[in-house]
Amino acid sequence: MRLAGKTVFVTGAANGIGRSCALAYAREGASVALADVDLAGARDAASEIGAAALAMECDVSRAASVERAAAEALARFGEIHALHNNAGIAGPSKPLDETSEEEWDVLMAINLKSVFLAVRAFLPALRRTRGTILNTASMVGLIGQSRHAAYTATKGGMITLTKSMALDYAADGIRANAICPAAVMTPMLESWCDSQPDPAATRELLGRIHALGYCPKGDEIASAAVFLLSDDARFVTGCILPVSGGAELGYRV
Repeated sequence: MRLAGKTVFVTGAANGIGRSCALAYAREGASVALADVDLAGARDAASEIGAAALAMECDVSRAASVERAAAEALARFGEIHALHNNAGIAGPSKPLDETSEEEWDVLMAINLKSVFLAVRAFLPALRRTRGTILNTASMVGLIGQSRHAAYTATKGGMITLTKSMALDYAADGIRANAICPAAVMTPMLESWCDSQPDPAATRELLGRIHALGYCPKGDEIASAAVFLLSDDARFVTGCILPVSGGAELGYRV
C-alpha cells in the first residue's frame, strides 16, 4: 500500500502501459483518474478498480480537453498527488525527410505538447500536495532509432523537459521523473507484430534486443512507476530511469 491516501491522474490509461500503471497504482492503495480518448477502454479499466477510479474522455493534445479533465478529477477527488503523462503514439515509421508536416505535428501534439498542457493544468494542485510528475518516455529518446525520427524527437524532448521541470519545481517540493522502456508487449505492439511479414520472427527479435532475453509486458514497467510515485523515491527527481532489460547496453538490431 505504498500509494495509500494518494490520487493519481494517468493519461493514455485505457490500455498498454497506462492501463497497467493505473491498475498497479490502485493495488498500492491509490485512487486513480483514468484519462483517454478511448472512453470505453478507460471505463473498462476503471471497472477493474472499482469505486476508487474515475474514467474520463480526454484528448491530451487539446488544452480545453485537458483542463476539463483536470477539473473533473479535482471535483471528484479533491486533490491530485501525482500526474502520470503516459499518452502517446509511435507512428509513423519513417526517416525525417519522408515524414509529412501533419504527421510531425500530430506526434508533437500527442507525445510532447500533452505534457505541457497537463502540467500547466495540474500544477496548482501538485503544489498544494507537494506532488509528483512522471513521464513515460522511451529508450529511443536517449539513443535514437532508425526510421522513427519524429517519434524519437518527441521522447528526447520529454526527457530534457523532465529534467527542466525537476529543477523548476523542486522548490515547491514537486518531483519530476521519467521512465524509459525499450519495447513493451502492449496491444499496440502486438498489433504491429501481427502486421509484419513474419510475426513470429518479429516477436523473437523483440525479445533479443533486451539483454534479459524477453520483451516485457506493462506490469513490469508499472512496478518501476509505482516506486517513482511512492515515498520510497522521495529524494529522487530528474531521474530518467531505464526499464529496458538492459537493451541500451547493446542495441544490436
